[in-house]
Amino acid sequence: MEGNGSEKHESIHKFTQSNNQSAHLALDIGGTLIKMVYFSSNHNCSSDTHVERSLEETNDISHGLEKYHSGKGRLHFVKFETTKINDCLEFISSNQLSTHGDAPDKKQHSAGARNLIKATGGGAFKFAELFMERLGIILDKVDEMDCLVAGANFLLKANNQEAFTYMNGHKEYLQIDHNDMYPYLLVNIGSGVSMIKVEGDEKFERVSGTSVGGGTFWGLGKLLTNCKSFSFDDLLKLSQEGNNRVIDMLVGDIYGGLDYSKIGLSSTTIASSFGKAISENKELEDYRPEDMARSLLRMISNNIGQISYLNALRFGLKRIFFGGFFIRGHEFTMDTISVAVDFWSKGEAKAMFLRHEGFLGALGAYTSYQKEGSVESMSHHLIEKLEIINAAGFLQT
Repeated sequence: MEGNGSEKHESIHKFTQSNNQSAHLALDIGGTLIKMVYFSSNHNCSSDTHVERSLEETNDISHGLEKYHSGKGRLHFVKFETTKINDCLEFISSNQLSTHGDAPDKKQHSAGARNLIKATGGGAFKFAELFMERLGIILDKVDEMDCLVAGANFLLKANNQEAFTYMNGHKEYLQIDHNDMYPYLLVNIGSGVSMIKVEGDEKFERVSGTSVGGGTFWGLGKLLTNCKSFSFDDLLKLSQEGNNRVIDMLVGDIYGGLDYSKIGLSSTTIASSFGKAISENKELEDYRPEDMARSLLRMISNNIGQISYLNALRFGLKRIFFGGFFIRGHEFTMDTISVAVDFWSKGEAKAMFLRHEGFLGALGAYTSYQKEGSVESMSHHLIEKLEIINAAGFLQT
């Protein structure tokens, strides 16, 4: 998350593995990004220099690594663009990650099945043959919704500084009462958006969603700005330099600079996203890419915030947690979602964000090893304290 970078060490609980186990790898292969979680024990930590160097050599990868380490090993979080899946395959191969997983049931699988790894997301089906052909890896497919919920529940229970609110530049961490955690609405913003009512560890229902999500921002943003080579992060950075009021029609534009106070709308409230383009005699190239990116980000974030609250209201849910790589700890995005929830709830609800928002599915897939006995007593041996080494500014506060 963005900030001054002064905080570089925090506390979190984490899984451990017995000394005779090497590492486990789990993937969440989405339509836009591939998220990876893998554990390396002490005797594998010597490869860390190579891992860091590999990440630094690929810009799209280097932004997404955070390492959690203790005396017993490290849990790594990495991301790749799905269109650059070859980089992911090379990373797995060069760091020998494909040779560390144990088969879920050693009695039913041959020795070669130790290359079976947990994977979730649509790409686990789409790219299954590619992983087998290139790396000899069998993707053991885990349900996407199951993994999202499992990852969110684990983080909320394991990390005291996982959930936080953000509005008007103020960030506040929340202490979640594990005995009063359910029910809640989990809003996962990936390429599209899924809204899940969570009532327990394995009790949940996808109640709504929208196709207007991170993929919309990236795809439409590239078309509008004509920056076809831009990554998602490039577009986010571009939006920081923009002014959406140049292109958005505000209430004040309609009411001569005045508020519409009777219904609670200030003059700066957006009446129509991109609305000024209707009356202005301008071509697309006459608008700054920065302003269009800003307006687009505001439009999508507002939409997600409003739909999320309406679904929480529909099911009587008091807590709304937002996850997914769309957010990226981006202050403008979080603030927009928070303002939308606050506005439509008349201040009765708050948007809550997760520090490890983008890795819910991958972490949930990782925890699924436990259900099949692949990792001994995984959930019963949480490390009490773990330093987080910030490798790319992602976890700065």
